[in-house]
Amino acid sequence: MTVKLPLIESGSHTTGVSIADFALPPGTALRIERPAEALRSLLPSYTVLDSDVARGAATRSLLLPGRAMLWLRLGPVPIGVTIGNRRYAALAPAVVFGPTCRAMPVLANGGATVAVDIGPLAWARLFRVPAEQLRNRITPLDDLLPRGWTAELMARLAACDGGVDVKGVLDAFFLDRLTTPAVDEQTLAGVAALLADEAVDDLADAAARVGIGRRSLPGLTKRHLGFPPKTLLMQARFMRALSGMLFSDDALPGTVPAGYHDASHFIRDSNRFLGMTPRRFRTTAYPYLHAKLRARRLVLGAAMATLDRGVERVVNRTTVFCCEQSAGDCPASVCNSVGRRCARSARKGTVAVI
Repeated sequence: MTVKLPLIESGSHTTGVSIADFALPPGTALRIERPAEALRSLLPSYTVLDSDVARGAATRSLLLPGRAMLWLRLGPVPIGVTIGNRRYAALAPAVVFGPTCRAMPVLANGGATVAVDIGPLAWARLFRVPAEQLRNRITPLDDLLPRGWTAELMARLAACDGGVDVKGVLDAFFLDRLTTPAVDEQTLAGVAALLADEAVDDLADAAARVGIGRRSLPGLTKRHLGFPPKTLLMQARFMRALSGMLFSDDALPGTVPAGYHDASHFIRDSNRFLGMTPRRFRTTAYPYLHAKLRARRLVLGAAMATLDRGVERVVNRTTVFCCEQSAGDCPASVCNSVGRRCARSARKGTVAVI
């Protein structure tokens, strides 16, 4: 007999967010959280996913391509994932999803799971293995972290309520451990900021203009983001277009998204990254995925981690954010000195890279 477990409490610690706007399907729950301020340039978000194990049928969903993630299962029932030709029938309780360039079908049988987005700066601080070696793969977390860390993290999560308390547990754990900057962190932050800038259509050229060498760029992105610059830029363009298709009131069927030459160009990228056409993705029943994207957009401003603008870079003790500075803190003169204007003098979303 299957035991019915209570679902976690849906919502977020972020104020002003309505759970009703998540539009969750029956028998599911979801929390989206902003990490502590000191962690936001490292770990973009925390997500707690839950579904009713007693409903009988497994839930089929999709994980979109993007940055690396920690996947921490709190429930008793394993989750199955497919990445390309690789089938992971039953994941270990704590794993790392490496950076991915293709969508992953997921078969969930109920229970709660915690997902932690791993930004490139966090990868540089947490793991010694290059992200390129783990792209499109799932690896036990214990193989990558120092001895005892995974067991401690899972024990802390098991001792909390699995929902509202998760943010505090994760904040405390990572604030104690993500304290030492990586050697090339400022350069990496600059690259991540450029990827978030929709005006950038040639990453190598843009990086060279702000002092990042063309020869060093591919090695840097493959080590911490898993892929060469061209793939990352193509993926960011596609995810931006996909988000616009799902959430823009102005998006009409057949409209060619910004950055694409024509509809066939967009469809080609969709088949590459999703394994299906945009029309099929939009009409396929992935209600929990769509609810998760809506919720993340409401809480964090972006439906996917690939589109987050919260990367910061510290230059001469001045912290430059991607258009998130208050008026009193915005170092506009510093931004303007290299010919790139901050949000005080340009459209929202312009990235100030020093």
